[in-house]
Amino acid sequence: MAEAALPGTASAAPPAPRRLPSLAEALLSVLAVIATMIFLFPIYWALSQSLRDPIETFTVAGFGIPWIDFEPTLDNWRDQLAIPETRRALANSTVIATGASLLALLLGTPAAYALARFRFRLIPNRDLTVWFLSQRVLPPVATVVPFYLVMRTLGLLDTQLALVLLNATFILPFVVVIVRQTFLDLPRELEEAALVDGASFWGAFWRVALPLAMPSVAASGLIVFSFAWNDFILAITIASREAITVPMHMAGAVDTRGVQFWFMSVRAMIAMIPPVIVALLAQRYIVRGLTLGAVKG
Repeated sequence: MAEAALPGTASAAPPAPRRLPSLAEALLSVLAVIATMIFLFPIYWALSQSLRDPIETFTVAGFGIPWIDFEPTLDNWRDQLAIPETRRALANSTVIATGASLLALLLGTPAAYALARFRFRLIPNRDLTVWFLSQRVLPPVATVVPFYLVMRTLGLLDTQLALVLLNATFILPFVVVIVRQTFLDLPRELEEAALVDGASFWGAFWRVALPLAMPSVAASGLIVFSFAWNDFILAITIASREAITVPMHMAGAVDTRGVQFWFMSVRAMIAMIPPVIVALLAQRYIVRGLTLGAVKG
């Protein structure tokens, strides 16, 4: 006989049956795996190509799996890293991308807070936001000639400072647009409480709003870092020798003999590794920053 449940106690509910995935969900999963493999295959091929001997560039058959289709070697990596231009390009890209990102965050975060919290009489906030968006979609190629003339007048051609300033100019609107939305989603009452306690507007921003928005600031910083790292049109216009970047160095893999695929593959991997490492180390900040304020209760 089944025992009756005691008064005042809830009987344990039977576990819900596990729902099997439908045919549509299984097909979507298979399509997602196939799409992922398609997008990752060029990266794998570049890595496989960078580990081959140059003579094996066109002789290896199949998928080029190391230790199966060929014996991998690091000679191409050693040869490229031993070139002074490679080390200079890597150092320049690191300095330029980091400096431009920090400068854009330094200027863009207070601007985003001002657009989110204050109202301007001469120009409506909506118009200012639209202007920042228009600057983001402005193609850099439309401004390279004026910027070149300005940098030549200032004597900054072929310098890291010129590329830091120019890249910061183009990535600044991105910071403003992303971080502004984060400040709009933050409760205004927190800053008002700080103002009641005697804090200034700067103190409310620095001690209350900015710490709460740091995930979004970090996420936007990583995104604009990748933009500055991948810049080519500004670098090839302003730089010539001393300030060459990794994208410019990659373009130098083409000579009179054609494309040197083994060198191009190594340079492509060198260009991808730093942003990927930074993104993996700060992945949680990217996800949290980009989803902050996406769901409102």
